[in-house]
Amino acid sequence: MNHPAELKYASTHEWVRIEGDLVVTGISDHAQDALGDLVYVEAPDLDSHITAGEQAGVVESVKTASDIHAPVSGVVVEINPDLEDDPDFINDDPYGKGWIYKIKPDNMADVEKLLSNTEYEAGL
Repeated sequence: MNHPAELKYASTHEWVRIEGDLVVTGISDHAQDALGDLVYVEAPDLDSHITAGEQAGVVESVKTASDIHAPVSGVVVEINPDLEDDPDFINDDPYGKGWIYKIKPDNMADVEKLLSNTEYEAGL
């Protein structure tokens, strides 16, 4: 499994990357591998406020559906438009083209409360 050290992780299998004052969010390599080939992604609504730990969307695969949880609280400011036509970007490149949405966090310090890659992997 590939879990880059520069990212932070939630125990619910989401990752985050800080880009300026935004937090980019997706699901981990472990999560996409466990789900199998993704066929649909339901991201949170643009401009909606999401709360850390609560459901923010859904990913569906040929095997099952799984909730996406918000890793931090904040306002959704961008959704990856490419996933509507090609949800398999998450399978092919979960940390690049497979990002799901971007959040303007209520408190950027909340990112530091998430897991490092070694802490995340230890819980798998």
